[in-house]
Amino acid sequence: MNALVTGGGGFLGGQIARLLLERGDRVTILGRGQYPQFGADVRTCRADVREAQAVADACRGQDVVFHVAAKTGIWGPTKEFWQINADGTRNVIAGCRGHGVPRLVYTSSPSVVFGKDDLCGVDESQPYPKRYLAAYPASKAAAEQAVLAANGPDLATVALRPHLIWGPGDPHLIPRVIERARSGRLVQVGDGDNLVDITYIDNAAEAHLRAADALQPSAVGAGRPFFISQGEAVNLWSWLGELLNALGIPRPKRAISFRTAFRAGAAMEMLYKSLRMRSEPRMTRFLASQLAKSHFFCVDAARRDFGYRPAVTTQMGVDRLLEWLRSMARP
Repeated sequence: MNALVTGGGGFLGGQIARLLLERGDRVTILGRGQYPQFGADVRTCRADVREAQAVADACRGQDVVFHVAAKTGIWGPTKEFWQINADGTRNVIAGCRGHGVPRLVYTSSPSVVFGKDDLCGVDESQPYPKRYLAAYPASKAAAEQAVLAANGPDLATVALRPHLIWGPGDPHLIPRVIERARSGRLVQVGDGDNLVDITYIDNAAEAHLRAADALQPSAVGAGRPFFISQGEAVNLWSWLGELLNALGIPRPKRAISFRTAFRAGAAMEMLYKSLRMRSEPRMTRFLASQLAKSHFFCVDAARRDFGYRPAVTTQMGVDRLLEWLRSMARP
């Protein structure tokens, strides 16, 4: 099978590419960098998803496209989020259609249904909120809707919503928490009782392959979104605290209420926008909500419709993560 992975040099995209290679598929990566970790095993198209022609060229001859590339984060130029996430996704859809690619698997996010209130065990019937607190979820929601609307007899599409991906090689989530904790800047937001879903990297990547293998125009999952996670929520602050303890790093000693953090985030957003500051605020409304509210989801649809099973348990994943973090800290 010929497979294109946009963002294949990233954390999730890279793992999807590795799994495809392990089972003998021919892999093309579309991205802005060079990826020597794959050697000559993959074909690389150096381009940005905003470059419509380059995206179309990369889609030629593919049996499936995994569209993983995205601009993530709680802050940044709104225009970039929309150009990369929404317009870039439309370029991928057009490339698939233009070259007869029959399957498109899109990496979405549970944040597309998150406003600022708790989401406890909701399934895919949860509606999009009327307002978003940041450009990232708003642009990802627009992209997801475009992908699902593109589903048809010539192009079968599906959108996966993996939540808080972590594991060895994580360049963002866990290292950022560790850095803030070591410097004494990690502050608990809320009462510390919020439950959240997490997804181990291998499980998130495997879900993409399973969804692709089951995808065809007549498939029950075609044109639909699916939540992906470990299938068991964790207490966010307890889970992070246990990780920090295992690494010999003190847990956060300070806590602020959600209301205080939300108001501080709103004030910082106004300040940063007025001064046109490109650095990231320490707090935003979206971040305050993510840190203080519960957000966990039902993954029954993914289990039922394409056989998703989180093969790596949370404890197994934690053990692997700690081993990797300790190895990175050794001289």
